[in-house]
Amino acid sequence: MGDDNYEHLKRLAAALDAHGLLARVVQTQGGRTFARIINPRATSLSENVTCRPTSASGTQDWWYCWSWGERMHKADDPAGAATKVARVLAAVGK
Repeated sequence: MGDDNYEHLKRLAAALDAHGLLARVVQTQGGRTFARIINPRATSLSENVTCRPTSASGTQDWWYCWSWGERMHKADDPAGAATKVARVLAAVGK
């Protein structure tokens, strides 16, 4: 699972760059992997996105998830997920 997780998060980080957000994939010593995303125009706006598999009808799908664990977007569409994250981290009035 680890390599797929990392690769999905790397693709998300690359897609977030097109939205002007800073993103990097973090791997903790405890084995947790997530994308740390920051709006450089408003650094208090940030999010940690994880990626995890789910088994539905016998197939394994990967999902990007918000920091609180809710599914956000299917991992086979990092550009779509990046658009959602960019919308949430948009600085209003800037």
